[in-house]
This record gives sequence, C-alpha cells and structure tokens, in this order.
Amino acid sequence: MTDAGDFIDAALQYEVSPYVYPIDEPDGLTRYGASVGAIRGTVRDARRRYPGMSHDDMAALSSELWATPVFERRAAAIVLLQTFVESLVANDLTRIEGFLRTAASPALVEQLTADVLLPMFDRMDASTLARVRPVLARWVADPDATISTTGVRLTQRRLND
Repeated sequence: MTDAGDFIDAALQYEVSPYVYPIDEPDGLTRYGASVGAIRGTVRDARRRYPGMSHDDMAALSSELWATPVFERRAAAIVLLQTFVESLVANDLTRIEGFLRTAASPALVEQLTADVLLPMFDRMDASTLARVRPVLARWVADPDATISTTGVRLTQRRLND
C-alpha cells in the first residue's frame, strides 16, 4: 500500500467507536467500527499529511482503499472522491461504475450516488453530458439493479435538460 493508504487504514482501525460494532455483515464487508465523523476526519488528516494530491493520486488512492472489502475503507474512498468532485471528469465514470458494482452495501451505493455522482453530473456542461448519455443509457439497461437504479436516478436528475 501507499503511505497515504497505510495512514488512512491505520487511523480507521484506531478510531473505533464504542457505539459502532466491528462485525462482519451479511454483505461480505468487514466493519472496523469507526464512526462517520472519524472516517471524514481521517480523510481530512490524510489530505493535510499528504498535500498536493493530484487527480491521478486521488484516483489511485480511492481504488487502493476500495480494493479491500472493509466498509470504512470504502467510505473513506467515497469521501476522498467527494473532496475532489470538482476535478472529476467523464473518464472517472469507469472507476465509479466499478465501485458501484462491488459496493456490496446499499449505504455505500447511496453515499457514492448522492455525494459524488449527483454533484459530478450537476456541474457537467452540455457537451460533456452529450458524451456521457450513452454510458447512462447503458447503466439504465444494465441487469444489475444497483447500476440501473443509479442510471435512472442520474438520468432523471440532469440528463433530461
């Protein structure tokens, strides 16, 4: 793992809340037991500790965090994407689609959709929206309910403009 990835993982394991129980859920994800506040604070601290993170650094780190099926790591990846939402581009949809397909948790899908995809689509100009329409049409028709529901939600939100 990278230094930033190691830092985030160690901090999340350290920040266990007595009110959140670290258990393995039926969704297949392990829980460390860190609170949402601890996850957000850990990402904020990582950005301070590793300043100057580029878009590509953020993309690699989010994928690194997502690769291990731990709820808090994946939530941290979403918070990281959220902090870089202004720099996300249409090409990032491939990575985000992979995250949606492997999320394993409705809470992660909702957070990824509400905090990353919707703001990303809200700031797209008409030419970018025209380029992503085929992607969204494919998502809407996808047999995976997570992908199709997300595609419908994004289409209803912005692409009918």
